[in-house]
Amino acid sequence: MVYFLGIDAGGSHCRSRLIDANGTIIGTGETGPANARIGMELLHATLWDACSQAIDKAGLDAEAASTIHAGMGIAGISRPGVRDSLAALEFPFASVAFETDAVIANIGAHGGEDGATLVIGTGSIALVRVGGHNFSIGGYGFPISDEGSGAALGLSAMRHALRALDGRSERTPLSIAVAARFGHETARAVAWMDEASPKDYAELAPLVMDYAENDDAIARSIVEDAALHIERFIHTVLAQGAPACALAGGLSKRMRPWLRERTTAKLVDPLGDPLDGALLLAGYRKG
Repeated sequence: MVYFLGIDAGGSHCRSRLIDANGTIIGTGETGPANARIGMELLHATLWDACSQAIDKAGLDAEAASTIHAGMGIAGISRPGVRDSLAALEFPFASVAFETDAVIANIGAHGGEDGATLVIGTGSIALVRVGGHNFSIGGYGFPISDEGSGAALGLSAMRHALRALDGRSERTPLSIAVAARFGHETARAVAWMDEASPKDYAELAPLVMDYAENDDAIARSIVEDAALHIERFIHTVLAQGAPACALAGGLSKRMRPWLRERTTAKLVDPLGDPLDGALLLAGYRKG
């Protein structure tokens, strides 16, 4: 028996899905952040934790696990030297293929065919496949880019809260809710920001969306600005020759209603999720 293992490793969490040759899911797993920026040692441990969870749930022994073909999509691996470092990591599988998390999202969304996917999660990146050639737009890392992402929403919310605390802008329910997390003390908020990760900022995104949907003026302006960045992504990938564009990522469903109709008319529903893409990367083929 041959098995296929898909890994989707992003800035907020790492998920695994193990299937048999018939495509039946026999094991899954989930761990914490697993992008390349956390360091190779921690990244390897996190990836293996997700793999082990799926293997254990499937009840596979070491001999069976050695027949696994794995496909791993990992955020941040386009950084110099990361792919070489990943290739040196040891996994007890028949084969391991690495790509970015955006690539597996795009493979899954279009079943491996040409198309584009805009991933809106902790970060943001557009992946385009045209004529079998893959290339990305954006995705340079927070805070350099990641426009329209959860981390960007959270950073905007923190900036608004700080301006409201020192009187430079009007206090709104959003700013009060954010400031309350720090006892309405500027120094505590700034100290938190000195250490905050993209995931920390992204955890504020649902709060921003909640208040925007309840007509908080500042929250609405933050989300509307994010929507403009997302629309610019979509128009750009289509102009690059992609036949269709899908949305993916944890924030995509909540952001879609904020996009203009002329933009959403150009979107297609994904055929599969990033883990489906990781399994295709691993070599799985239906039927």
